[in-house]
Amino acid sequence: MNILITSAGRRVSLVRAFQKELTTIFPNGKVIAADANPKLSAACHTADSYFEVPRLDNPNYIQVLIEKCKVQNIRLIIPTIDTELLLLAKNREVLEAEGIIPVIASESFIQKCRDKRVIHDFFESHNVAIAKEYSKTDYKLPLFIKPIDGSRSVDTYLIKTKEDLTDYHFSNEKLMFLEYIDHNLYDEYTCDLYFDKRHQLKCVVPRKRIEVRDGEVNKAVTCNNELVSYIRKNLSYVDGAVGCLTAQFFLHKTDSKIYGIEINPRFGGGYPLSYLAGANFPKWIISEYLQHENISEQFDSWEDNLLMIRYDDEILVHGYSS
Repeated sequence: MNILITSAGRRVSLVRAFQKELTTIFPNGKVIAADANPKLSAACHTADSYFEVPRLDNPNYIQVLIEKCKVQNIRLIIPTIDTELLLLAKNREVLEAEGIIPVIASESFIQKCRDKRVIHDFFESHNVAIAKEYSKTDYKLPLFIKPIDGSRSVDTYLIKTKEDLTDYHFSNEKLMFLEYIDHNLYDEYTCDLYFDKRHQLKCVVPRKRIEVRDGEVNKAVTCNNELVSYIRKNLSYVDGAVGCLTAQFFLHKTDSKIYGIEINPRFGGGYPLSYLAGANFPKWIISEYLQHENISEQFDSWEDNLLMIRYDDEILVHGYSS
């Protein structure tokens, strides 16, 4: 009953959470990590063991992954980065034929999430308001620019004056010109959502983003506010959604106006806050996929107003050689 965390990188807290929950249920279970450069991955050195895989664009990636999983008796795969989701989803049947279950959303839902324009359509179909997209010939300042397929805040721009705009912004077809949602008026939240095997929403934990570093939350606090009921009402069932999803919303500071921004169908870097607040997604995944149990009830008993402040720590590897 071993579990694999792919693209493990710095996901030390996620590895530790799965280790704790897996060994509570299956004392001999192991959490294994994989990475293209595992010797330099803190999470790989935290895991019970690790192995190296090719880069995701290598045509042999899936075959190597399967071979390694079979040797290590791995039953579940937990992905952690956007770029691997579609590849794993497309090969779901190949993996499952080998007894390996990737805990990921459907291919069609992942494709929606990877295209910011399509996920905007998805939000509107679920009665969730979105920021207006401008034409590049007819826009209103200030505006926010981001790529349709971006992640980790790469290639994003806040444009306050026409002088801030460059030829690159106009010529790059992947860049969207969007209505700017004023951070003086709105708070930004990343919400950890858990969907069971039947695509039913079971838990919502809004995390208010206080500080972000390198595209990942560095300081955040759990908030049991109107986002919980709003998301439960509008996203109670999402076709193809399973396991952990991270959804970004803006909530007005003085009224109830809410904007949906994007969804990433995977564990986000800030999920450890939700876990420590009591939203035990690893346990539910183990229960559903390894014990074949149903998550019958909604879970709302996580700790409100729990502040997370991150800091750098050290992983020491003795006898290292490159």
